[in-house]
Amino acid sequence: MRKIVLFCNAGMSTSLLVNKMKEAAQKDKYEVQIEAHAISEAAEYGPSADIVLLGPQVRFNQAKVKAQLPNIPVEVIDIADYGAMNGKSVIDKVKKILGD
Repeated sequence: MRKIVLFCNAGMSTSLLVNKMKEAAQKDKYEVQIEAHAISEAAEYGPSADIVLLGPQVRFNQAKVKAQLPNIPVEVIDIADYGAMNGKSVIDKVKKILGD
């Protein structure tokens, strides 16, 4: 099972995307645990993740989060996928990055 952690401003704007990602993963029979948190909690929730995804609105934090989590992929969610709440596309990109 893979653990995906999303970070945004307050941890709430990604909740709909999290649900769409869970639906897409379930259809693909891809076992995941997905959480969303505020970017201020990256040091607390990031270390247990297989991959960290940042909402486009906090993309400027990518270098800082990568420095906090040097052994974990930290990627920014594509703004088009985020805007369209395209959970399948985000899951497909996660699988590609993790080699699944």
